[in-house]
Amino acid sequence: MNKLTGLCKRQPTILVGLLLLAVIILLAVFAPWMGTVDPTALSPIHRTRNPGAEFWFGTDLLGRDVYSRVIYGARVSLIVGFSVAILSTAIGVAIGLAAGFVRWLDTIVMRIMDGFMSIPTILLAIALISVTSASMKNVILAITVAEIPRVVRLIRGLVLTLREQPYVEAAQSSGASTLRIVCKHIFPNTIAALTVQATYICGVAILAEASLSFIGAGVPPSVPSWGNIMAEGRALWQVKPYLIAFPALFLSITILAINMLGDGLRDAIDPRMNRRSGE
Repeated sequence: MNKLTGLCKRQPTILVGLLLLAVIILLAVFAPWMGTVDPTALSPIHRTRNPGAEFWFGTDLLGRDVYSRVIYGARVSLIVGFSVAILSTAIGVAIGLAAGFVRWLDTIVMRIMDGFMSIPTILLAIALISVTSASMKNVILAITVAEIPRVVRLIRGLVLTLREQPYVEAAQSSGASTLRIVCKHIFPNTIAALTVQATYICGVAILAEASLSFIGAGVPPSVPSWGNIMAEGRALWQVKPYLIAFPALFLSITILAINMLGDGLRDAIDPRMNRRSGE
């Protein structure tokens, strides 16, 4: 706790990012108790109502409460973002460590990773979803596959640098096994960079899910998500701008919070930034 407090004092962007992200998470977790109604409930007589006391964010073309849909939509975005960050990081670490230590495997793995990275994340995700079906699980898997190569390249580069360090060579000379060297000397020194990369992946995944849902390749329309809320409201955005403004605002705040957290962690972890702050 003391370390976190000191980190927030040195990098205020971390504190701001954490606070904003905490608010979004709390809204998502306590959505049923935040004055919401069933986000899928249709009410044709209340269609396209402007924001007011009865409907805080107005209603959509089918009379559904936009406020409830936006709050529940936070759940989809956060689940996708955190799941992709965890899965892609875990898988990428395993592959990156193997590629960094096994020389004959390095060339094969990196050529495959280069092939995946040559395709933009959204296009690769659309291609993967097109051969399955639109669901949250498939969206998570598709974005995870697209993000794994970035983690692999990061870890592989760190391993190539760390394995030449004197303490690693000393451990090898003393007869330590490769597994022990990786677990005790290599992996712990990658955690800081991995943390920053995970925040970046989380933000990219949330934005990718919203983009996929907006074009109809993400979660089903029956599931409220910021992307499909904006997609359903784009037909009337000129006369009913709130249909797009509110979900877009929540999406922007969430991405901003994650980016601020990641930037603050990067600046705090980067030794060059630490030296500058100490001058």
